[in-house]
Order: sequence, then structure tokens, then C-alpha cells
Amino acid sequence: MIAREIDSFFAALRFLTRLPGPRWTGGERLDLSAPYFPLVGALVGAIGAAVALFAARFWPHPVAIALSMGATVLVTGAFHEDGLSDAADGFGGGWTREDILRIMKDSRVGSFGVVALVLVLLTKFALLESVAAPGRLAALMIAGHAASRLAPVALIQALDYARDEAGKARPVAGRMTRGRLALAALFGCAPSLALPLGPALTALAFCLGSGALAGRFFHRRIGGYTGDCLGATQQISEIAFYLGATCCAFS
Repeated sequence: MIAREIDSFFAALRFLTRLPGPRWTGGERLDLSAPYFPLVGALVGAIGAAVALFAARFWPHPVAIALSMGATVLVTGAFHEDGLSDAADGFGGGWTREDILRIMKDSRVGSFGVVALVLVLLTKFALLESVAAPGRLAALMIAGHAASRLAPVALIQALDYARDEAGKARPVAGRMTRGRLALAALFGCAPSLALPLGPALTALAFCLGSGALAGRFFHRRIGGYTGDCLGATQQISEIAFYLGATCCAFS
């Protein structure tokens, strides 16, 4: 049991990031890895926070934020950002379900994808840059990365996989037991305990609410989700988390 869960965690780590797992783990249990997505997110956020705190000792605050964002993109291989750009192209340029799925499968980035990436990265930078206190910034980044990876897990649980053929999210497309869903919720929400209660609750409400709205949109347009939809949901939910926290005088 313990060995299976350890392997499931490292499967999630290898799936969502470029970080290598120990050689003694197979990292092959993608079918059981979804509950650990938020835990991997917390790790990614911790790396970004560490870079921000270290860089702030030598450069101005905006530079430290930019470097921390670059570090998280490097660690994940722009995995979620790629999904966002593909989803923006698909839903922005496609009218029918078939068109949307076809466009999202195209590896080329279109104008909708570029605009979405620029807007998301600029908004994320502005929100993080507005938090001056180092401790609160670190807590916000860790909590935001964790909670925003809970939203895609909820989509996996609530919706059907939209493609008939294999895709990058197909191995994790199965629904979870209540126990494993509760484990994902624990990993996704626990880091928010480091924030003041008001900002934490507001941020979680914004984050999970935006994920629910995204899921409703995907269900209406294509009848489910794809891997690109999950990536887009993570990016949107992360921004929503920061919006919720910073609207409560969190600085």
C-alpha cells in the first residue's frame, strides 16, 4: 500500500514536471496519481518561492518575481501554459466540437493562444508583485500552486474525457474513490492554512469557483475535458486564487 502511494506520487511528479524521481520508484501509476497533483503543485510553488526570496536579496522585487515565475515554468516545462494556449486557440477559433478538438490537437500556436499566454503571465506577475512581505509572498505562491492543481482534479472527477483516442491526460482520466478525492482536497487546501483566514477562504472560493465555471464551459462546448482543458483550468484557477487573496488587503 505505502509503496503504491509513493509510486503514485512520483508518477504525478514526472507527469506534471521535469523533476526526476528516485530510480527505485517506477513512477508508472498514472492511473492513481491524480490525488497527488496538488502536492506536486505545492512543491512547484515552494521552488518558485525559494527563487523569489533568494533573488530579492540582490535585485528589485519585480525582478525577483519574474525570476520565480521563470523557475516554475522551467520546472514544469511550461506544461500547463501549453495547455492554456492550445485551449485558447481551440475554443477561440473553433465553432463546433469537432473543430475545437482538431485545433487543440494542432501543435502550432495561434493568435488566441499567444494573447491568452501574455494576458495570463502579465496578470500573474502583477498580482504576485503586489505582495511585498516575503513570508506572505512565499505562502501565497505555495498555496496558489497547490490549490490551482486541485481544480483540474475536480474536473477529472466530474466530467468525461472528451476524446476517443489517446491524449496526454488519458492515463489519468479515470474517476477516483471518495477517499482519494479527499486526499487531493487535503493536499490542495492545507497550504492555504499558512495564509490569514479571510484571504485564504476568499482565495479558495475564487480558485475552485473558477474551476467549476471552466468545467461547465468545457462540458457545454465539447461534452467533457481534454489535457489542454486541464492545463487551462490550472492557469485560470491560479490567477483566481491570487485575485481572491489580494482583494482582501493581503500584502
